[in-house]
Amino acid sequence: MDTKIGSLDVCKAENHDVGCLPTGAACTVQNSVPSTTFNSADATLGRHLARRLVQIGVTDVFTVPGDFNLTLLDHLIAEPGLTNIGCCNELNAGYAADGYARSRGVGACAVTFTVGGLSVLNAIAGACSENLPVICIVGGPNSNDYGTNRILHHTIGLPDFSQELRCFQTVTCFQAVVNNLEDGHELIDTAISTALKESKPVYISIGCNLAGIPHPTFSRDPVPFSLSPKLSNKMGLEAAVEAAAEFLNKAVKPVMVGGPKLRAAHAGDAFVELADASGFALAVMPSAKGQVPEHHPHFIGTYWGAVSTAFCAEIVESADAYLFAGPIFNDYSSVGYSLLLKKEKAIILQPDRVTIGNGPTFGCVLMKDFLLGLAKKLKHNNTAHENYRRIFVPDGHPLKAAPREPLRVNVLFQHIQNMLSAETAVIAETGDSWFNCQKLKLPPGCGYEFQMQYGSIGWSVGATLGYAQAVPEKRVLSFIGDGSFQVTAQDVSTMIRNGQRTIIFLINNGGYTIEVEIHDGPYNVIKNWNYTGLVDAIHNGEGKCWTTKVRCEEELIEAIETANGPKKDSLCFIEVIVHKDDTSKELLEWGSRVSAANSRPPNPQ
Repeated sequence: MDTKIGSLDVCKAENHDVGCLPTGAACTVQNSVPSTTFNSADATLGRHLARRLVQIGVTDVFTVPGDFNLTLLDHLIAEPGLTNIGCCNELNAGYAADGYARSRGVGACAVTFTVGGLSVLNAIAGACSENLPVICIVGGPNSNDYGTNRILHHTIGLPDFSQELRCFQTVTCFQAVVNNLEDGHELIDTAISTALKESKPVYISIGCNLAGIPHPTFSRDPVPFSLSPKLSNKMGLEAAVEAAAEFLNKAVKPVMVGGPKLRAAHAGDAFVELADASGFALAVMPSAKGQVPEHHPHFIGTYWGAVSTAFCAEIVESADAYLFAGPIFNDYSSVGYSLLLKKEKAIILQPDRVTIGNGPTFGCVLMKDFLLGLAKKLKHNNTAHENYRRIFVPDGHPLKAAPREPLRVNVLFQHIQNMLSAETAVIAETGDSWFNCQKLKLPPGCGYEFQMQYGSIGWSVGATLGYAQAVPEKRVLSFIGDGSFQVTAQDVSTMIRNGQRTIIFLINNGGYTIEVEIHDGPYNVIKNWNYTGLVDAIHNGEGKCWTTKVRCEEELIEAIETANGPKKDSLCFIEVIVHKDDTSKELLEWGSRVSAANSRPPNPQ
């Protein structure tokens, strides 16, 4: 028996021998195709996947090439309606698909086996936490290698190829491993439809030798998706609406608060319809900012416990009934578990479930159906909003800056407010930008996104790339701290390469300011970079890019005028240099409360 380690073409070993292909194995895949071979380049697994992506609204796929996905990428980019957006690393490709899904409703990324898959995993976990349908495509091993006891590169050196799959099982709602052509059509369609129905990421692994082979199942353009709609249990819906109406109609000053799961439930319009019909004061949780129109006549701001919009928490927490639609109550959104809410006063509405007070709970009731039904049953009651109007005092203005005085953050965001319109969108990075951007008043049509549940620093660079690619008609304003930018800075390159017009405000305050306010230490101080010099080097004279540093209000005004004028068609990178201790008052309060929650001693045993 001739057993050569790593041999391909002179091997005569059985299937279990090390490093060898069995005799005739090179023909295994071809032999699986019937004799009536389909020669059409369109009738391949790769083109089927590409057409499915285009059908569901994905016209851009964020990729990093690797030897296991190269053939697949050939067939994805051959689809006329699909554009390849090559990213600098897999993490940013995943973040870009996240940002894209926030605008388009679904996004996609494609990477290589294990080294790519585990690199993108963190971004997919974030998309899962934020209920975003992201199609994560991985170029997998050759189909002949499964079950052969061989060791492949890009793995941890074991013949078990399931490590990547096991990692993805906890952060995706469906996993499809396509290692034969016969069930590829079914697995791909099931994965994509599950992502759309569950509003969660899915994982699709495609054998590196399968993407380009014609097969009868892919011989036609796929029949367009027609997903069976989710339906409420009719009796449960009626009972839930009746119980909730009785609960709210006897309240004196009820309020309603929108949460982040409004997006996944596709219930934003129904939520507004309920506000119109009921007259209730209307607030949003911080992670739902941008999902409820802030120009609504009953809107009272962001409810975020001790760091809420002025006068909002007082109205919400003093209400005798509150309806929360799609909330997530975690330690960040509850400001270290310090919300002054009582369960017996609350109606908690999740995408498919309603809980009223301490009970009862109604399952199989869709949020959208419930809100529309409830709008027809409620008595008009604007008491809470009238109370808000009585106590409301308009915001003050920052102290006027002296000539050439070092720029303050509150002065910066006063000018940012004037930049917002229906043609803009705001991306806020984890950090003090959360709090400063939260105070912006969004005009109708202005987008707003940030990642509160997962809070992965560096998310905004990739997310800005993806969001801007999804809605090129909008000018994206991205607010990124210097520490976060150092994590994912490379894909500014991809923004320039694709002609994006984003304005990035790099807040340079010398470190991880949000961490400082939770628990300070020398590890929160970072090496200062020449950020504009870095972006100039990335630009390298190719594409449209303009950079500047601003240290005072006069320079900021000039920079904004340039970005909106002569450089309106360029990517603009504005490095804003501020004092390391210049933070929002909300971050100071929030940081101390989160610190207290983190430092609770162990319970007595």
